[in-house]
Amino acid sequence: MLSLSPHVCVHPPRPFLFYRRTAASLQMPSFSTSLPNPNPSFTNFHSTMTNSTSKSDFPDSSQTFFPSQSLPLSKCFAASSNSIGASESAECPLVVVSFYKFAVFPDHADLRKPLKELCERLRVSGGIILAPEGINGSICGTRDSVEEVLAFIQADDRLKGLKRVESPVGPEEEAIHHGHMSSSPLAAGEDAPFRWDHVRVKLKKEIVTLGMPSVSPIERVGTYISPKEWNQLISDPDTVVIDVRNDYETRIGKFKQAVDPCTTAFREFPSWVDETFKLDEPDDGPGPANSTQITDEKIEETEKKTPRVAMYCTGGIRCEKASSFLLSRGFKEVYHLQGGILKYLEEVPKDESLWEGECFVFDKRVSVEHGLVQGTYKLCYGCKQPVSDADMEAPEWEYGVSCPYCFSSKSEEEKERARARQRQFEYWGVIGGPDKGRKPMKTREGEETNTKQMPSSVQAQ
Repeated sequence: MLSLSPHVCVHPPRPFLFYRRTAASLQMPSFSTSLPNPNPSFTNFHSTMTNSTSKSDFPDSSQTFFPSQSLPLSKCFAASSNSIGASESAECPLVVVSFYKFAVFPDHADLRKPLKELCERLRVSGGIILAPEGINGSICGTRDSVEEVLAFIQADDRLKGLKRVESPVGPEEEAIHHGHMSSSPLAAGEDAPFRWDHVRVKLKKEIVTLGMPSVSPIERVGTYISPKEWNQLISDPDTVVIDVRNDYETRIGKFKQAVDPCTTAFREFPSWVDETFKLDEPDDGPGPANSTQITDEKIEETEKKTPRVAMYCTGGIRCEKASSFLLSRGFKEVYHLQGGILKYLEEVPKDESLWEGECFVFDKRVSVEHGLVQGTYKLCYGCKQPVSDADMEAPEWEYGVSCPYCFSSKSEEEKERARARQRQFEYWGVIGGPDKGRKPMKTREGEETNTKQMPSSVQAQ
């Protein structure tokens, strides 16, 4: 039996793409108190901006099949955005839904524009990836709005039956999200799970990047294990439990006795498997006359090297690809947690749980605990890694610049650029100034507003 040591790697600093800003962690004055609003016209910016995204971002889909313009507006947003406030928030609570579906989807680009337009119209925020192998996303909005977006996606028969995990949004985050829609400062929505006014719909080669196009979950995957059955499987000493996530995720939480591959990206997982289990590359070419005997010997040898494996990841999507890969390498017993860690934390009571720590999530909540309540971790803006309260007490911590996981890897020049970006954010409420990505607004004298009006101490170096 192969013996693997659980979770023994030292986690190096590694950047990733999402960040969160928590009011409790900010040591700075707000716009409404000590700092004047440098551009008063931006106070009502969000209620008036309807075309902030460049149309050049979208492929031409004038002949598209998807009729996004004909869909009715969700009842939660039938009124003007200026009328949305606390009472609206109470009537229309927010929800975060993560979803994915592997499918043969060669015309995926045609969905991008109508899907983005629908999300913007319904004020559904988040991120969605479209690829020839399917769809993967995580979105936030009111219940009616999110369900309308999901229904629109599943109007395509190939995308029916989305695998989804739902997480509630706390009252505080709801208040921030809804309050950001009327007259709050530009940065007021930073604590919401996603920017309320922003959705990204990206086109990629894969919905989750393994870097091996031949691995297809559409053709075969491992055996799904429900959260209720998971504890029994991973408690069996003959089962090797593998965490398929990356090092910055496993650092803050994992299942008991799980093996940590210490990968910094999912595409490193195949190499780790081959090296750990000493597997030979599959031979697809013609063999000699006695190839049948050689193949039988290889199968027998491989079976001795491949134990029963139970894998898990955040929501299940990476395990679909990872299990398909293991099956292609000759593994016979491959199991994976249905719905991922999120489903387990939702369904399994804490007193029965084998989960230790918190689960990293790819939005501004940063981490969640049992019951999917928001966790305690924040994010370092310098490297986008999760940090604890203890990390923020370390001498390497500088808000918006560095943390213990990235301090030594950053040059002084990089740190100074980060400080300049942070000054911009504190002054304008957005990095690069209020006109970034848009045509500069005109002042009363008819002059363009730009970062030259900003004090030199705030401008980027």
